[in-house]
Amino acid sequence: MATTTRQRKRGHDPESVLSIAVNVFNERGYDGTSMEDLARALGVTKSAIYYHVPGKEQLLARALDRALDGLFTMIADERAATGPAIERLEWVVRQSVRILVDRLPYVTLLLRVRGNSHTEQQALERRREFDRFIAHLVKQAATDGSIRSDLDPALVTRLLFGTVNSITEWYQPGGGGSADDLADAILTMTLDGLRV
Repeated sequence: MATTTRQRKRGHDPESVLSIAVNVFNERGYDGTSMEDLARALGVTKSAIYYHVPGKEQLLARALDRALDGLFTMIADERAATGPAIERLEWVVRQSVRILVDRLPYVTLLLRVRGNSHTEQQALERRREFDRFIAHLVKQAATDGSIRSDLDPALVTRLLFGTVNSITEWYQPGGGGSADDLADAILTMTLDGLRV
């Protein structure tokens, strides 16, 4: 019991500060969240937050990086770079769903940014870079003859990842199926309609 009390008195570590901040950002919106709101959610003073981060935007940057770094680690993987394009596309979709489920609050926040700050603009540029990677994979799969070539790769990418990203709006951990179940359903619905 003494250890638990001592840990509570020490306050939050950087990870718990980030996690709680992301939840508040998702509830109130980043622009609608003040440092006072964060302090209240954390049960600390504003100065205690500044012990961990210089300000609200640094929390946002860390949160967005958590989502984006997962995606960019995935597309740097050899399985995203070698082999038939259709297999790489399927792997990337499956891994994207896993990342989304594993980092749900962070991906949810990423999908809500609108470019109102420098940090948000950087995150949006990284998202566009990811979209270009996917569109290139779709184009390669069409060129290989694995999927229909009569559809615009950029449009296919937006529709495919619009479906993936919609998971953030309704998925509840522990109640909405596993990441693999979700990926199987998305791949069946989308790629079956694209295959030649």
